Amino acid sequence: MSYSIHHVQENGLNLVTLKDDKTGTAVSILPQYGALLHSFSVETETGSFNIIDNYNSSAQAKNEISKTFKSAKLSPFPCRILEGKYSYHGRAAEFSRKFTDGSTIHGLLYDKAFSVIQEFADESMASISLLYHYKNDDEGYPYKYKCHVRYSLHKDNFLQIQTTVTNESQDTIPIADGWHPYFQLGGSINSWQLLFKSDSILEFNDKLIPTGRLLKYDHFKDFQEIGSSEFDNCFVLNLDNGHAACELLNPGNKIKISFFPDNTYPYLQIFTPSHRKSIAIENLSAAPDCFNNNMGLTLLHPGHTKIFTVGYQVS
Repeated sequence: MSYSIHHVQENGLNLVTLKDDKTGTAVSILPQYGALLHSFSVETETGSFNIIDNYNSSAQAKNEISKTFKSAKLSPFPCRILEGKYSYHGRAAEFSRKFTDGSTIHGLLYDKAFSVIQEFADESMASISLLYHYKNDDEGYPYKYKCHVRYSLHKDNFLQIQTTVTNESQDTIPIADGWHPYFQLGGSINSWQLLFKSDSILEFNDKLIPTGRLLKYDHFKDFQEIGSSEFDNCFVLNLDNGHAACELLNPGNKIKISFFPDNTYPYLQIFTPSHRKSIAIENLSAAPDCFNNNMGLTLLHPGHTKIFTVGYQVS
């Protein structure tokens, strides 16, 4: 077969790797921490290159996942819920898990152990399916739902990630989805180039919560050097099916990542960490604090499902 699947252990991390045996491209997933994307390695003239800024050991993942959220699955909401509080159907709710700023951040599944339920490989692709049953894990979200994540590696270094959520509660539930990967292309992000298709940015207050206003923004409609730009912002994408909504390029080594979210991910969150060796580019189905402002929020009826899909291509 042209594609294969391997189970490996590295520094206490139990990884599942999808591999294109012809090109050497390999994608590793870490089921035990939110089914996160651990690595996406491609072969270059100087050897294998991993574009994902990850955790190098189980101990580091355990200690840092709730601080950095690298590659975290964002479910049942992305980004922040102000003070961890919201009201739904006249009922006040408050999450028990809080971030250092007092908000609840990046959902509830980022450190949950997913189960591998299916593996497949043939001449054209390799895929793995993972599942987590959420059952009233946090008092702030007293519902039941299934989160099914499927990674599929295809030719031309194309990785598709599909998330399917199924409401197993007797009530309609509020839900949203997203991912939080950090990408590294070598060296400092200052010399990289970025473009994304958006003409509006969400105005945030000092707590990184949307005010409800959309402001005009067109600085990166074409490739532009990131330079000293700092991001912790959310943008509304102008999606064009079949065309990349965002691209990240290191002109020095010519490595480029193209992002292909479908219309279930209309928001793009970008964050630049202080070390400036990687950048978080987050595809989101809803805006920060969506449980309060309803921006992009999905109301999922009992027994119904919603599918969210994004693709990454490395060239």
